[in-house]
Amino acid sequence: MTQTQQPNISFFAFTATPKYKTLEVFGKPGPGGKPIPFHLYSMRQAIEEGFILDVLKHYISYRAYYKLIKSIENDPKVEKKKAARALARFMSLHPHNIAQKTEVMIEHFRHFTIHKIGGRAKAMVVTNSRLAAVRYKQSFDRYIGEKGYTGIKTLVAFSGTVIDPDAHNIEYTEVGMNNGIREKELPERFASEDYQVLLVAEKYQTGFDQPLLHTMYVDKRLSGIQAVQTLSRLNRIAPGKEDTFILDFVNEPEEILASFQPYYEQTMVGERAEASQLYGLQAKLDEKQVYYKAEVLEFAKVFYKPRKYHSSGDHARMNACIDPAVNRFIQLEEPVQEEFKKTLVAYRNLYSFLSQIIPFQDTDLEKLYSYVRFLLMKLPTGPRGPVYNFDEEVALKYYRLQKISEGKLELEKGMGGEVPGPVAVGTGEENKEEIELSKLIDLLNQRFGTDFKPADQLFLDSIREDAVANSNLRQAALANTMENFSYVFLKALEGLFIDRMDQNEEITAKFMNEQDFRELVSKHLLKQVYEQIHSKEKEKN
Repeated sequence: MTQTQQPNISFFAFTATPKYKTLEVFGKPGPGGKPIPFHLYSMRQAIEEGFILDVLKHYISYRAYYKLIKSIENDPKVEKKKAARALARFMSLHPHNIAQKTEVMIEHFRHFTIHKIGGRAKAMVVTNSRLAAVRYKQSFDRYIGEKGYTGIKTLVAFSGTVIDPDAHNIEYTEVGMNNGIREKELPERFASEDYQVLLVAEKYQTGFDQPLLHTMYVDKRLSGIQAVQTLSRLNRIAPGKEDTFILDFVNEPEEILASFQPYYEQTMVGERAEASQLYGLQAKLDEKQVYYKAEVLEFAKVFYKPRKYHSSGDHARMNACIDPAVNRFIQLEEPVQEEFKKTLVAYRNLYSFLSQIIPFQDTDLEKLYSYVRFLLMKLPTGPRGPVYNFDEEVALKYYRLQKISEGKLELEKGMGGEVPGPVAVGTGEENKEEIELSKLIDLLNQRFGTDFKPADQLFLDSIREDAVANSNLRQAALANTMENFSYVFLKALEGLFIDRMDQNEEITAKFMNEQDFRELVSKHLLKQVYEQIHSKEKEKN
């Protein structure tokens, strides 16, 4: 149960944006005992040697000035934080706001970008939500059509299905808005001469390698490593590509500089995570009495049993240890719930991290860690309290879009930067080869609005292989029809997911807690496992 390091295994990581965890796990001891990279090829050196481009060299900031007024007579009381979010959403999705920014972006692209890289330059629009991506796609295409512009065609990238509540609940999908272009085809189609602008919501902000990407229009709050990784989509070199351009509607230049500075020369470890912080979080959780120690210990007895002794009733026994805590959690006031849940997440993240670099001998910490992971899966999610929609109550009085600054954002030479660890307060590709479960992943993404990747396909693939290798399941499959086999298989499938939960908690949580998701995955895996077992048996004979 205790976590220890293996002296015969070496780990190597290569990254331009090292996180705290990366430095602790892969670094070597430096001054004061803090880890440093075993080799350093800095962003500054890469820019100076021409390996990448400086994405902050041409940076323009725009600001939208507006005034909202009440369009109803009464003045209802609202919760400040939730109302502020609702007003921000109202403003960001307001047709006039989107129309004005659309005009700025398209006219800028036509006058400054379209002729770059020998007329092959492309642009990305980073939006703040899937619905915003849908609205911008519609606005771009409408403006281009009204003006009769040629040489500018758009694609949009978002996961799942988006329902527009202001358009009679019409449903939109990425494939539908891109005229049938499949998700896996999108990077290649965007690379062609047919398309010049890609509008994204979350997707393609990391790991997307398109050297012809020259300009980025940002309409989303970015900070820290997310800002660096998103804007760095522009830094790839290409023949004829001499510079890049960023037009930002949201972020302050100072915030962007602060995000890039830690990664410009050498990234240093800031405040280090310590085991004492973990004990502090444990005490904070115990204090709320949402769970009892006896429940944690009983859960651990079942969870840590050798796999060969697991029974079909073990999952029910573990639930019996968790459900009382869920019921106690529901009785708490909402602010207490939020604080408790944040502390649970902080404990889970901190223990998961520290267990990789410190050989813990305290088994109580490990038991609580496993219990917390399951408890988090079962706690209710989603917004509580009032939900505000100000479409009818608020109107836009005036709106003005104005350029605020233009020029190079200058990073400081000789000034390092620090990345903080997961301390006690919390934690703050194209794959053209289709593997067997890719159709299931596409179906899950479309049906449930998820954003599963090839790694998730491999996770489900490993579940399937575990099932095929299970001697009890193999005997049951060979002796029964698929319908009869399903009764045995579905009981065993939960255990297979739990055994591999460490590899993918997101899919496991959805499988354990969402009936529709579990039924779809189970049905698909049942057919594959049954057919694969029979296929192997035929090969033997």
